[in-house]
Amino acid sequence: MSGSITDVAGILVGHHQRLDPDVTLGSGWACGTTVVVAPPGTTGAVDVRGGAPGSRETDLLDPANSVRYVDAVVLTGGSAFGLAAADGVMTWLEAHGRGIAMDGGLVPIVPAAVIFDLPVGGWNCRPTAEFGYAAAEAAGVDVAVGTVGAGVGARAGVLKGGLGTASITLDEIGVTVGAIVAVNSAGNIADPSTGLPWMADQILEFGLVPPPADQLAAFAQRDAELSPLNTTIAVVATDAALSPAACRRLAIAAQDALARTIRPSHTPLDGDTVFALATGAVEVPPRADAPAGMSPETALTTAVGAAAADCLARAAMVGVLAAESIAGIPTYRDMLPGAFG
Repeated sequence: MSGSITDVAGILVGHHQRLDPDVTLGSGWACGTTVVVAPPGTTGAVDVRGGAPGSRETDLLDPANSVRYVDAVVLTGGSAFGLAAADGVMTWLEAHGRGIAMDGGLVPIVPAAVIFDLPVGGWNCRPTAEFGYAAAEAAGVDVAVGTVGAGVGARAGVLKGGLGTASITLDEIGVTVGAIVAVNSAGNIADPSTGLPWMADQILEFGLVPPPADQLAAFAQRDAELSPLNTTIAVVATDAALSPAACRRLAIAAQDALARTIRPSHTPLDGDTVFALATGAVEVPPRADAPAGMSPETALTTAVGAAAADCLARAAMVGVLAAESIAGIPTYRDMLPGAFG
């Protein structure tokens, strides 16, 4: 499993950030915005598990409500102030003829979620509509990871967080699933007692080994520090044709990835939010091997949801391992270089 969310045909990603090279903790620019642009006719949904979310247009994605399609999703820094980045994405989409046609114009549908990263850079240095417009203008299939976009000011517990992506193809049904995530969690991505990821299969997947005792002791000591930062936000996408209700189940299933890779997760301090997009490009025929009594849509949603959770878990580790230090926040590689053999 590798790749990026743009392996789902039609999905594009753009970043825009501002990072002062000499930024110190609490002073200077260290924030950014990531935009996921969806092809026309993409169904959207969302699942929120954290106790402190910052979001926009999430109620609109309830399957019971009238708007079915999503034009783009914004992941951004800046806490609630950063939601202004979605205005710029709407402006860009309108200029490109995207949105719900109304008398007199178009209304693009752009849900958004934020991370709380204001203490990393300057409190007044946060994304604006110009960030969103620039990120949308930069959208393409190549996706940078680490300290980029919404991951610039992110932390993962006491370590530097980041922006990660991954994809997986379900060859048996011809469906692709991708994920992108900004990891800015209150919880840790590594077990303080071992210095390794919580998931055993990720230890093998990323080729990690137990770090030396002195590095582990330094990490464990730093782990005692309380991080005021929180919220992991993500988008999972698939080219499978899913109903709004099935798309919501996809978002719910993908949340399992955060509980696997971050401990604790979904706390009152976090605003953990996962969006799901289904482009509908692949119509999957009913599976002959589906369990008795299971509808074809349920069988498809189950398979795609399991893949989305695996994909998002990998994307989270990709983002953290690729992160570069800023404002004195150490990376996983800084604290535990011995884990890389």
